Amino acid sequence: MTVAAQMLETFPADLGGIDRQKLLACIEACVECGQACTACADADLSEETVAHLRTCIRSCLDCADVCEATGRVLSRRTAYDATVTRAVLEACATTCRACGDECERHAQMHEHCRICAEVCRRCEQACRDLLGSLG
Repeated sequence: MTVAAQMLETFPADLGGIDRQKLLACIEACVECGQACTACADADLSEETVAHLRTCIRSCLDCADVCEATGRVLSRRTAYDATVTRAVLEACATTCRACGDECERHAQMHEHCRICAEVCRRCEQACRDLLGSLG
């Protein structure tokens, strides 16, 4: 059981009607994507063609920040605000899509970009799944 799962399991109040599994999947996807995007941007900086990767670096850093913030917002369940949750999930899904698209442009040449694109796609889907369950 992951730490995120343990923390949701031990939360002393109702989760506000949110699907626990989708919430957990989204939190974990956001954390994973934040890490992957940070690592991808760092790997981009080490490439010989770093100037060619400028947009990818920026996209990865933006995505890492948005994913990490989304994971933190989703982890806070007290006084849950559905409007804020929807807005952060939309922003995260949009940012993951943009970053995934950018990383895919470099995926054949850079394995770290291929991996990052896949992680971004999973996070985007987890955000959309949770959004769809909010009603």
